[in-house]
Formats: sequence, structure tokens, C-alpha cells
Amino acid sequence: VQLQASGGGLVQAGASLSLSCAASGRTFSDYAMGWFRQVPGKERELITAVSRDGNRIYYTPPVKGRFTISRDNAKNTLYLQMNSLKPEDTAVYYCVADAIYARILTAQVNYWGQGTQVTVSS
Repeated sequence: VQLQASGGGLVQAGASLSLSCAASGRTFSDYAMGWFRQVPGKERELITAVSRDGNRIYYTPPVKGRFTISRDNAKNTLYLQMNSLKPEDTAVYYCVADAIYARILTAQVNYWGQGTQVTVSS
């Protein structure tokens, strides 16, 4: 499956930003999806994941209550709504896919998108 993320940009602290990830090549609903982020010098960090049917969702504690993951299986698209952004949210954000939800939770993901930069100024 090919993944194309978009929607990154530069915003001020407290603002909102929405990311999208368009999937192609395979049946979107066959894959669990998620978002990772990475800052220079650090490992990629899982921030949120959603199961194939949308019934299971995980958020890492630093973003819980501020970020919302959603998917539209009819449009083959994954979304990440980010509210109340903080400077520490600055990172490259990657959408990911795997047939097995647990593999996303353990960062053993098969498919990665190209990343989109999110920069939050103070």
C-alpha cells in the first residue's frame, strides 16, 4: 500500500492543524493505520493508531485529548486532527499502515508514508 501524507505546516502554539493520508494500491479497510512522529536525533514515536474497523484507537498520553485520529474507508483516507498544538509537537509526521493493529503499537510497521513537517512556534 502506498501512503501520501499532507497538511503539515507552520502554526503558532494553541492553533489547530489537520493532516491527511491518502492510501492507494491495496484495500484500505484491510489495514490498521496510525501516525508516528520524529524529531531530529530521536526515534520515531507512535502517537496514535486506529484498527481496521475503527473500533480500537490508541493515543500516546502527550496527545490524548488534543489529537483525534479518524479514517474514511470509503475515501481511502486517514486523518489526524491536532488541536491546542504545542512547540513540543514540532516533528515530521508519518502515516503508517499494517494489516495487524498490534504491529503498529509495537512499531513493527510494514508501510510508511513519506512524512510531512509540522512546526509549532511559541
